Amino acid sequence: MINVTKAFLPPLPEYTKQIQRAWDNEWLTNRGELVLELEEKLKEYLDISNIIITNNGTVPLQIALKLLGNKGEIITTPFSYVATTASIVWENCTPVFVDIHPEYLTIDETKIEEAITSKTTAILATHVFGNPCNVIAIEAIAKKYNLKVIYDAAHCFGMQFNNKSIFNYGDISTCSFHATKLFHTGEGGAMFANDLDLRHKLFYSHNFGHNGPLAFHGLGINGKISELQAAMGLAVFPYMDQIIRERKNLVHFYNDNLDFSKVYSIKIRENTDWNYSYYPLIFENEEELLKTQKVLNENEIFPRRYFYPSLNTIEYVNSAKMPVSESVASRIMCLPLYVGLQLAELEKIISIINTSLC
Repeated sequence: MINVTKAFLPPLPEYTKQIQRAWDNEWLTNRGELVLELEEKLKEYLDISNIIITNNGTVPLQIALKLLGNKGEIITTPFSYVATTASIVWENCTPVFVDIHPEYLTIDETKIEEAITSKTTAILATHVFGNPCNVIAIEAIAKKYNLKVIYDAAHCFGMQFNNKSIFNYGDISTCSFHATKLFHTGEGGAMFANDLDLRHKLFYSHNFGHNGPLAFHGLGINGKISELQAAMGLAVFPYMDQIIRERKNLVHFYNDNLDFSKVYSIKIRENTDWNYSYYPLIFENEEELLKTQKVLNENEIFPRRYFYPSLNTIEYVNSAKMPVSESVASRIMCLPLYVGLQLAELEKIISIINTSLC
């Protein structure tokens, strides 16, 4: 069976070596030695000045919205994983959707201003499949209207735009370290902010608001990552160059051998050092997608309709039509892409797709 993705598992002895450190320290949570070491390694690898690693990738979005959303209207994208919209609603804010660019698939920055009202407090945009939003234009709009910017950068580990980490853009940026991501801690995530005061608020917000053991800076929640999760991250970390290199080779093989007469893939924004996080394929119509998916499934190959459905259509939001997002969401499918995917398996996937499209 070939799934859309597979978690990278480091050699078990290397993971257990890290776990042994936690056992020896008798310290399993509350930012122990392994968490602190992992944060330092990630700062150096990503070329960033700050990082707070967390227990998952959704808590950072919720904390960001708690701090910056002020229960207002949040301009956001309908083309993302449901956690983006769910976090807005969960934090008692109102999602206001803006349609997406038909090639980059990120929020269409030219449509943001017309969605701004007196109730707008922030923009929450998603870098789609590791492809960055137009961060320069969004920053200018936010400055003009005195809005905060939060980026859902769940797919963006190791990605750079204009020669700097994508995590350096926006007031707050977030990432996911879920097991299926490029870099993972089994389950986990991270948040980033360049402003020192905001970074301080992020830190205490993910630790119950603590200011030492007996005092509190303010309201907080438990977003801490455990030493056991950090152990996985430390075991995976040495393999990052190999992981990205192998995924890059798979992407190039797809690019060289798929028949693009009836399908196309995402357009990567200029000046982007992409991370090869996903391989989305966009069909002419939903019927072609479903036909191809059926044949793939019959051959024990399971791509994923990612992102589907368009988030403006889910039951707990009340939104206008988003024609580009709804169209793309109905026609897009991510193909298998992971370390260990064999050439023969890749050839089989491609052959089935090309034959199906004839």
